Amino acid sequence: MVTNNDEEISCPVGLTLVATPIGNLADVSHRALAVLHTADLVLCEDTRHTQILLRHWDIEARLLSYGAHNLKARLPQILSKLREGARIALVSDAGTPGISDPGAELCRRALDADLPIHAVSGPAAFVHALVLSGLPTARFVFEGFLPHKKGRKTRLASLADEPRTIILYESPYRLLKTLRELHEYLGNRQAAVARELTKRFEEVVRGHLTDIVEIFEKREKILGEFVIVVAGKGHKEESVQCTPRL
Repeated sequence: MVTNNDEEISCPVGLTLVATPIGNLADVSHRALAVLHTADLVLCEDTRHTQILLRHWDIEARLLSYGAHNLKARLPQILSKLREGARIALVSDAGTPGISDPGAELCRRALDADLPIHAVSGPAAFVHALVLSGLPTARFVFEGFLPHKKGRKTRLASLADEPRTIILYESPYRLLKTLRELHEYLGNRQAAVARELTKRFEEVVRGHLTDIVEIFEKREKILGEFVIVVAGKGHKEESVQCTPRL
């Protein structure tokens, strides 16, 4: 338990969304640690991944996996515990839960059941990538992951006239495909691709989409989880150094 201004910080009754580091384990708040330490149950995408964070901070907690693979099976059990007054913390593998992960569905169901929800703010990969991109930050749109098949072309086409900075998540397996399609539908805009954020080998590649594609095409392996940031329509073209930020 952690104290702040002589007040105890602990996990409240209900569901608490707890933001955790996107890479560097030091990027976690005292409040997040206190909530995880005092929760009756910690819901996580991958128990092995979350254990790395908890062990680093000497936290013992009861873990329960919660993800797309067992969403329907877990929901009744979790909602029942919340109705009984349990203190449950929800984390994602990295960053803020509820953003591009199954936690959003749990939040909706808890709200529909008039159950209390709280949140502990913290890191989010798309914000980190945006501020490092060099592109406008005043107005932006976060698209998460593009559909893999159905609706993909429609979504890409809808972004062609988007004036705000566009942010996407992508896996290493579809990075080049997505970058090429962004060029096809949006034109050769300025962009930035970020990977390994907050880690030792953090990298941000900036430039026009064709330049960035060329850089990644030359790599033998494409590893990591990626954030793609693309200039909105009408963004003033300026020179951008197309080199990795190491």
